[in-house]
Amino acid sequence: MLKTIPGTSITFSEQGRYTAFSLIAPILDATGGLTLSQLSKLTALEGSTIQNWIKRGWVSSPKGKKYTEKQVIRIILINMLKGVMRLEQIANLMTYINGDVEDTSDDIIDDVKLYNILCRIIFTAVDEGAFEPNHIRELIAKELVDCASEINFGEDKLSKAMYIMVMAYRSSCLKNEMEKGLAEIEIL
Repeated sequence: MLKTIPGTSITFSEQGRYTAFSLIAPILDATGGLTLSQLSKLTALEGSTIQNWIKRGWVSSPKGKKYTEKQVIRIILINMLKGVMRLEQIANLMTYINGDVEDTSDDIIDDVKLYNILCRIIFTAVDEGAFEPNHIRELIAKELVDCASEINFGEDKLSKAMYIMVMAYRSSCLKNEMEKGLAEIEIL
């Protein structure tokens, strides 16, 4: 069972099982966006890390001092992959799916929808205890059929990218477990 919603510090709850971003959206709606310190708490990232991602063009610039849904979801997606992927690889993967960060007309799928689908796949795989490659591909195919109306074009591209994203997230979780094990035996 997952302890937190992927890419965030929010404790997992059944409420977010099918639409994980629905746990975050009310906060954004109520506040008109998150401040850098709120976003840092939500993601457990340093503010300077977030600002660096914006400077590099991986996340669009906030409006004033508030981070909107568009910036928040992109930061969460990057955060959930950064445990095992280089940031440049993540940026290339996000460009592969949704082109220019500032232009939504070239998006295969909205980032929030992408995130919710990824979380559903991850939650299902965790529940079933099955992260074998063929099983993950089957889960992705099922999700893409179920949400075909939400995909603008490029279903094959999206499927390939989602496979990489799910496996990267899983790899990151395994890496964290390995590091905990190493910490337990390093008595020096």
